[in-house]
Amino acid sequence: MASSDNATTPQSEASTTPAAETVELAGAAMKGVIQQGLVTATRLISDKDGYYAPQRQAAKPVLTANDGSYVWQLRGKADSWALVELTADSNTRMTCDVVPQCERSGAEPVAFGDTMMLDDSFSLRGAGDLRMETVNLTPLTHLAVALAERSENGLSPDALSGAYERVESWFGLAAGSLRLDPPDLTRLDEFNGVSADALQVAVANAAFLALVNNNAQWNNISDVLNNVATQILETGQISLMGDGENIALADLVSAAAVQASELQAEVDSSVISQRLVVAEYRYVQRFKTIAEVYGEDDTSVVDTPEPDTSDDNSTGDTVADNGTDNDTSEPPAPEPSPEDTVPANAALLSWTAPLTRENGDSLAMGEIAGFEVVYGNSEDSLDQSLAVGDASIDELLVDELTEGTWYFAIRTLDTDGNRSRLSEVVYKQI
Repeated sequence: MASSDNATTPQSEASTTPAAETVELAGAAMKGVIQQGLVTATRLISDKDGYYAPQRQAAKPVLTANDGSYVWQLRGKADSWALVELTADSNTRMTCDVVPQCERSGAEPVAFGDTMMLDDSFSLRGAGDLRMETVNLTPLTHLAVALAERSENGLSPDALSGAYERVESWFGLAAGSLRLDPPDLTRLDEFNGVSADALQVAVANAAFLALVNNNAQWNNISDVLNNVATQILETGQISLMGDGENIALADLVSAAAVQASELQAEVDSSVISQRLVVAEYRYVQRFKTIAEVYGEDDTSVVDTPEPDTSDDNSTGDTVADNGTDNDTSEPPAPEPSPEDTVPANAALLSWTAPLTRENGDSLAMGEIAGFEVVYGNSEDSLDQSLAVGDASIDELLVDELTEGTWYFAIRTLDTDGNRSRLSEVVYKQI
């Protein structure tokens, strides 16, 4: 097997088994960059009862290259989903993406940016539609596959799509974030075009390894991943604040916030630094939300519209920092955010989850599926949107706004698929 110091030409199933038609599957293994990882991909096929499982087939693994990328050739058409798994052997190396260093049980620490060995129990999984052709492998995708396995239909497309969205909501990530190409946190100055969303995902993945530094209970990242995946398989969720034995969602979110802060000192690019500020802010706010949910505190500040199940025309309101409150009957008073926390090209929105529907019927928190924030450069053309797939979230930072006036509104979505009408529109001058 090739040394980890040299780029590897990926092997493929097609090289040993000729096929009339193949689909190329590509992606990257990032926790940080994983070099010489062994990757296998299998189609997900349903039986007569609609239960999806990996198709059994013999195939030689491909190896990830020095940048963590892999390419796999699957026989057949791009008409199904695939499960992709990475495992490690003695040649596999991972870049330490934790500042200032990665602790190791019984060994010297590894400096940020240097490579380290992985234990032979390490694995990462991900899944995706072959028509998309990209399946990245990260701790977050690994958890999503574990969550999907609880479905009565196995690893079905619906179960996997829902699991990806659910994991995104746990960590306060924008919809679709787990499909973004994850940047190498140790080389951020080379990636000025990376978005705050992609940075937020990368930092969340780094948090799993950061927990090894902070708690002697965990010897390596495999311990952390196995603990969280086991929680998900058994309960369908991660413990919010922990029980003294298991890793808590709050632990991971807190570690992510710290890493986003530490990384700001590692980059020269002011653009990347500002986006790391956004990622840090989002994780701080997510941590506060988790703590408030755990403590059953109601700190919401603005009413959101109720799902529309009647002909009632009443709506709620949303507010943007430095914007307007649109003459609500009780003007909301959101706590101002520090100027060095909210970037100048961003708007902080906050709201209160509604307690009633538009027809006056009560609306329990468990009936709210989430919210949709729409925005644009014109009050009459709110042509951009962000989904919030967690009813407990009551703030959203919309960043990377260009100069000008931006208008915002929000609607509530319930678990039956009902959508409220939009709230009153608020605005902010950038």
